[in-house]
Amino acid sequence: MKWQGRRKSTNIEDRRGQSAGGFGGSGGISPMLLIPLFRLLFSKVGLVIVAILVVLMLVTGINPIAFIQQFVGGEPQYAQSTTYQPSPEEQKLADQTAVVLADTEDVWQNMIQGYREPTLVLFSGQVSSACGSATAASGPFYCPGDEKLYIDLSFFGDMERKLGAGGDFAQAYVVGHEVGHHIQNITGTMEQVNAMRGKLSEVEFNKLMVRVELQADFYAGVWAHHTQRAKNIMEPGDLEEALNAASAIGDDRLQKQATGRVVPDSFTHGTSAQRVRWFKRGFETGDMAQGDTFNATQL
Repeated sequence: MKWQGRRKSTNIEDRRGQSAGGFGGSGGISPMLLIPLFRLLFSKVGLVIVAILVVLMLVTGINPIAFIQQFVGGEPQYAQSTTYQPSPEEQKLADQTAVVLADTEDVWQNMIQGYREPTLVLFSGQVSSACGSATAASGPFYCPGDEKLYIDLSFFGDMERKLGAGGDFAQAYVVGHEVGHHIQNITGTMEQVNAMRGKLSEVEFNKLMVRVELQADFYAGVWAHHTQRAKNIMEPGDLEEALNAASAIGDDRLQKQATGRVVPDSFTHGTSAQRVRWFKRGFETGDMAQGDTFNATQL
């Protein structure tokens, strides 16, 4: 994949080597509010409140700071680690990921009127999002609550070593897939799917989630189609890398590797063949109208 020397997205939030600290940013606690807050904490009433929060923490395990944050608003403010230094290989992955994100911006700005660009959060180890906390073991994910993509770059190394799915275009496919979930969010698909939660059995909802994931694969293919046409970024073997990655993370293949057996009713992302098929359809057609996985009779 030809990515060096091309535009990088500025919608990157680098939290590598950072730990969650106080709260701030948009909607955070105003410094003027801290004065009455401190007065309250050091009053008799404040001491009672503190005691209640300590009991709450001990009994339920709830973080009292997070509890308070629900009422005062704001987002976590992260403190940069002074000891974290990414390796040249990791920084190369970060730069490449920023280029791929920029390519998705160019494609979807042209295809969706009023497109809202998502932010990509780079993290290491663990991270907090509007959807909750996650670790690197969770893999890349998209959170509709804050319209951000979260990626620990070590995932790409794991994908190559453990799944045999290496290559720069395989990594680009992963980013394209998560942006595909953003497309589903801003077009209302996610809202419709979430409305069905609790109305369907677990097995039926799993089947619905498979269609969600396959559509995101399709959108990744659409992105690749239009980026290739506009910028000629692909090199020999790139398409095979993406298809291999799609196959490597199929539910059937992952379950077989992990447990030696396959349980179709527990699938939430689709089989290897399905994931390959829908990415290829997006790549070959470049037409969003061809990606209605929800009404497709054959996945």
